Amino acid sequence: MITLSGIIGSGKSSLTEILSDELGTKAFYEPVKDNPVLPLFYKGNEIAAKKRAAGDEEATNPYAYLLQTFFLNRRFAMIKQAMQEDNNILDRSIYEDEIFMRMNTEMGNATEVEYDIYKSLLANMMEELPFASHKKSPDLMITIKVSYDTMLKRIEKRGREYELVENDPSLVDYYHRLLKQYDIWRDEYDASPMLVIDGDKYDFVTNMEDRVEVLEMIENKLVELGNLTTEKAAELKEKHKILLDEE
Repeated sequence: MITLSGIIGSGKSSLTEILSDELGTKAFYEPVKDNPVLPLFYKGNEIAAKKRAAGDEEATNPYAYLLQTFFLNRRFAMIKQAMQEDNNILDRSIYEDEIFMRMNTEMGNATEVEYDIYKSLLANMMEELPFASHKKSPDLMITIKVSYDTMLKRIEKRGREYELVENDPSLVDYYHRLLKQYDIWRDEYDASPMLVIDGDKYDFVTNMEDRVEVLEMIENKLVELGNLTTEKAAELKEKHKILLDEE
């Protein structure tokens, strides 16, 4: 089981699809389009920021806790399902979920009481996870690290109105804070081996040479961990040479 992590617009879903095709494994994608809370959350951020600017220092985002429990429930269900099987890839996992609730609490979008309740719920879920499956953790966590500028370019290309900084200037601070939280999270993560991909350096979506280099980094790591045979890795490298020759 491979899990991916990374900030908004880092390319998690794209790399998940690429890896799924490459390795012949099942992909699990976190639903976004059917999330009724996400647009409300971004609107709530804007409302809370305006209230605080007007002097209401205790103003919170009324949808922050709701959004995080919504995501937590989805991520718990998805990883439980994935852990019942072998050979699968998740474009997002429960392991980075707390980043968002912690940050929203620090920003004043959620209260300390809400954060404490959230942490208790998350801890209970993590305790139950090994009993709900035959795996205790992912075999590999792949995290895609990108800069603020790269993130913005990809967000603009994706075109979700509620994610665009020109529609909500408060997102500038939110995104910078989120980048810092991911830096902290990468240093603290210890649930499984981790491989960091430089999303500024490698355009694995549109550049075939970059894609091949990223795939071989991942496959070499899987060989090192004993999750991919050297024979299969060599077979995939031959396939990559053909792809590059066709470019």
